Amino acid sequence: MDDRNRRLVRIDGRMNWALIAMVTLTTSGDAADLASQWEQYQADVPKTIVELQPFRQTANVEFQMAGDWGQATLVNLNPQINAWFLLTLWWPGAPGPTTYHLENPSPKTQTLALSEAYPYGIRMSAAGRETDCELWPAGRTMELQQARLSDLPYAPLCADRLYLRNRVSGTYTHLERVTNFLRDHVWGGEQIVGFVRKQFFSDAFIERDQRSGSGQPAERPAQSPHKPRAAPIAQAFAAQPVVPEHLGIDIGQASGGVAMGQWYPVRDAPGIFVSVIRPQAIETANSSGGRTIPADVDSVEANALDYMVALDLAQFDLGFALGTDHPRVGWSERALESVRNPRLPGPDGIGSVAPLVVNGMVNPQTVERTAATFAGGFKREHGAFRYGPLAQQNHGTHYGFIEQGVVFSKLQPELSTLWVDDAGEVRMKTWAAGDASRLPHIKFARQNGVPLIEYDEKTGVSSPGALIDSWGPGNWSGSEDERQRTLRAGACLQELGGEHFLIYGYFSTATPRAMARVFQAYGCRYAMHLDMNALEHTYFAIYTHKDGRIVVEHLIEGMAEVDRKGGDELAPRFLSFPDDRDFFYATRKK
Repeated sequence: MDDRNRRLVRIDGRMNWALIAMVTLTTSGDAADLASQWEQYQADVPKTIVELQPFRQTANVEFQMAGDWGQATLVNLNPQINAWFLLTLWWPGAPGPTTYHLENPSPKTQTLALSEAYPYGIRMSAAGRETDCELWPAGRTMELQQARLSDLPYAPLCADRLYLRNRVSGTYTHLERVTNFLRDHVWGGEQIVGFVRKQFFSDAFIERDQRSGSGQPAERPAQSPHKPRAAPIAQAFAAQPVVPEHLGIDIGQASGGVAMGQWYPVRDAPGIFVSVIRPQAIETANSSGGRTIPADVDSVEANALDYMVALDLAQFDLGFALGTDHPRVGWSERALESVRNPRLPGPDGIGSVAPLVVNGMVNPQTVERTAATFAGGFKREHGAFRYGPLAQQNHGTHYGFIEQGVVFSKLQPELSTLWVDDAGEVRMKTWAAGDASRLPHIKFARQNGVPLIEYDEKTGVSSPGALIDSWGPGNWSGSEDERQRTLRAGACLQELGGEHFLIYGYFSTATPRAMARVFQAYGCRYAMHLDMNALEHTYFAIYTHKDGRIVVEHLIEGMAEVDRKGGDELAPRFLSFPDDRDFFYATRKK
């Protein structure tokens, strides 16, 4: 390379000779680069969120400006997923490099590259056609800057073919604001929160069996070849109608009540079903095809009404998004000092997600197809182990999570994991060290503790998780005196023939044992815990369309309090405004 192609480039305040051929793209992605990036990913050292991405590809280009040269860098954070990119621009006289987080809303059909031609920008390729989108002509970043100054969570670029993700503040409920203040600013705040949880939350949301007074048997749903497997109900309860008093989803039933364990199709929402049950009513002899059933649950949770929602995965795709604030990536307060590396800002070497942007809501192009959303798992402060073997390994075994193929927290062995691969298949299993080969193909993933029900691939048998009765080693939370019964939510996978259903469970008061018993009754292959203690933490809503408007229906009526209201209008969380918490969303397949 001759001296005309040798440029003096200032990056992060340091002078470095960058040997970059003029207008020549260089892409990292060969075996040596990937091996080096994998070493960065595994190294127990401080690092950036970018260095935590082992499969990233980087392209650089120099661009000409008035009497000088600038540099553009485009990082595809996971080429197999092809959704999130970081664009970094620098030129002489600039205070430093400026980075923009771009989202490709059509990752399966549209590819991005740096344009080699003036005016400079992004070259988008789709359906055999290439289009250049001018973003920084001669060092001017007008469109990018206007998008950043818009303060929109998703600012459209390039005629809506790209989005700039902007940092925004998530919405907190009153409960969230108070508990966050206590934890972050008040000495002993976690103990205060624990006291409130023990005194107030225990059985605070319990729903009793509101039976119909008509004396008539419950109305059973119409038969359908494409619905989930019903839960077996003991003969003594089979004819008793139940009135789910606080159900906010329209299943088209009269006030006479429903039959426990049966699945009722949701009106105007094909592929979504609702069921209600009391653990006491389950026929244990046949509830799991001869598989192990947990022992009896206590009398309070046995009589509490639980709500299930099933999504037919032949009709829906599943996504996952981080909230603006949670879960975080630093150390959990539960991690023991003995397993912390004091040189690291967090267990994976990062203490911040910057320059990536997490904004707690679905992409605008996804809203129209979104059929349901539900709250995710524990915050980072609760997402690690203080007791048992898992507390002593892997820096306390912090729960991992991945969005759009980007690793925010590593997936840890022995943790219950719900994930979606690049083919759209939804899976659940206990993560193992040997599963690392799956990482390039994982689009979304969320871990949350140990399994409620786990599946043995060798024997084909599903059994209650080994730690469902272990308060500390299972990290089930609840009160500090190990009382585990409280409002909880969980998810499971039911496989029936060639059909697959994702089931969300809302347990008005339950221990992990009761959750496992109910999920097994519905024939779930695998089940995991989600969040607990409050309606905003166990939020579930579905969305139907009527007269050109989105109609919001909440699993439990009180969940509407988490949404925003303006007169008669309701703005649902996760769809209409950024939220501080992580969540899952189901979209209808195209």
